[in-house]
Amino acid sequence: MMKFVCLLTKKYEIPTDVSLNTIMVDGTGMCGACRITVGGKTKFVCVDGPEFDGHQVDFDEMLKRMGAFKDIEREEIHKLDAVQPDTCEAVKAVEDRNTPWRAELRKAMKPKERTAIPRVKMNELDPEYRSHSRKEEVNLGLNEEQALTEAKRCLDCANPSCMEGCPVGINIPGFIKNIERGEFLEAARVLKQTSALPAVCGRVCPQEKQCESKCIHLKMGHEAVAIGYLERFAADYERESGQISVPEIAEKNGIKVAVVGSGPAGLSFAGDMAKLGYDVTVFEALHEIGGVLKYGIPEFRLPNKIVDVEIENLSKMGVQFVKDCIIGKTISVEELEQEGYKGVFVASGAGLPNFMNIPGENSINIMSSNEYLTRVNLMDAASEDSDTPVTFGKRVAVIGGGNTAMDSVRTARRLGAEKAMIIYRRSEAEMPARLEEVKHAKEEGVEFLTLHNPIEYIADEKGRVKQVVLQKMELGEPDASGRRSPVAIPGAVETIDIDMAIVSVGVSPNPIVPNSIPGLELGRKGTIAVNDDMQSSIPTIYAGGDIVRGGATVILAMGDGRRAAAAMDKQLRG
Repeated sequence: MMKFVCLLTKKYEIPTDVSLNTIMVDGTGMCGACRITVGGKTKFVCVDGPEFDGHQVDFDEMLKRMGAFKDIEREEIHKLDAVQPDTCEAVKAVEDRNTPWRAELRKAMKPKERTAIPRVKMNELDPEYRSHSRKEEVNLGLNEEQALTEAKRCLDCANPSCMEGCPVGINIPGFIKNIERGEFLEAARVLKQTSALPAVCGRVCPQEKQCESKCIHLKMGHEAVAIGYLERFAADYERESGQISVPEIAEKNGIKVAVVGSGPAGLSFAGDMAKLGYDVTVFEALHEIGGVLKYGIPEFRLPNKIVDVEIENLSKMGVQFVKDCIIGKTISVEELEQEGYKGVFVASGAGLPNFMNIPGENSINIMSSNEYLTRVNLMDAASEDSDTPVTFGKRVAVIGGGNTAMDSVRTARRLGAEKAMIIYRRSEAEMPARLEEVKHAKEEGVEFLTLHNPIEYIADEKGRVKQVVLQKMELGEPDASGRRSPVAIPGAVETIDIDMAIVSVGVSPNPIVPNSIPGLELGRKGTIAVNDDMQSSIPTIYAGGDIVRGGATVILAMGDGRRAAAAMDKQLRG
């Protein structure tokens, strides 16, 4: 109806606006599912609209995309026909390197004996088995014997360089030496002094680029101590023991602070502010708490139950959570201030997916990694009893070379893809993904098509993608990132058959929150501009994580949260 009204009014040159709010999926700008073509350019209905010039909207393309899951919906709707409604806490003194037990541990083994111990290998599920198991975690963790042995490798340095590489300042030797002496619960307590999410960080943080990259073992020609493995061990041991400690909480000061977003930056900030005695409320746009930890990271890497325990621990500390609330739409920052919130920390992330803007990219069964992973991870779309549909591609191309691309292609493999491919414009050496993720993907049968770049998608008569045209590349000189720039090889083009493409070429800051705050200074790419204390141009508003960085690791986002909490606390206390 809307299409034909616009055709008629265009004929008589009558200006016509259309409201396309009905095609939005989540309304937060994070998935890209509501993208349309307006005047030849791709727009997101939830961010750029929902009102547009009806004469500029490509209705034919939009209607095809709206029917992407029509067959699935037709098959599922009959299922509703017969449905009937159903009538210890640990409080111990802080230990340091000079305590007698630490000194005795150092004397128990010579440094040469410690460095001679080979680094532990992570226990993993069998590659063939796990490539068909969507929710079973690939890494199984260390057993007690392995953890004790690995902890002995730590030299307990007088000036621990490993801590310099940790964005949240974890007392790394402190928790590792507690593991060595068998005090696993105490090790977890030490971790939680500075990290709100130790079980999460032990799984998904790139320790090889941070704390482990500073380990003294590397300078001695040995592999670094497996700090991440040990962090996970301590956190898992505490959780499985049932003796979960709650950090010491200062006396309540009656000051209210708000957190926008429940990803790693927001949760880290919330935990530190709660420990300092503030009344903390976290506002989350989605129906689940956890942000990217829930919608972006598959359960075979980070099980939801792990995230839920960490969030429950924050609740025990007094943090309040409000779901289904989009700051900037449901409620404004100004209204939060009117409700008595004295400080606001914006951690809304960089959930706006990037696309390549090449011909055919809006064809059916081409989606962003955000949309794909959200459907599968958050909405459990691959389960038979889920109301959310997802495409089960047989020949799946994932565009990109980061961790999110690896998560997407490994998920596609688990959902039955016979051919799951990574298409990346640089060589494997330039891939930003963790080496472990690349290794796991290869073991699970993922194919890597490097030095190739999509330049066009070809759709069938129903608008469904059937082929991708690839430009072969070669590496030129390094660019600003230090990686060698990909250069097209003239005339070197090939076309391959696919039935699904997942675009994972980065994200941009979600503009909904920043654009709703008058006078807020933004960076060149739409990020929130902050000083070294994570304070924005508006003194009561701080920000951190992807909304500031444009894209960051979990641990860097958490570091932003901790830095902002310390600065806001200092400001509010005068």
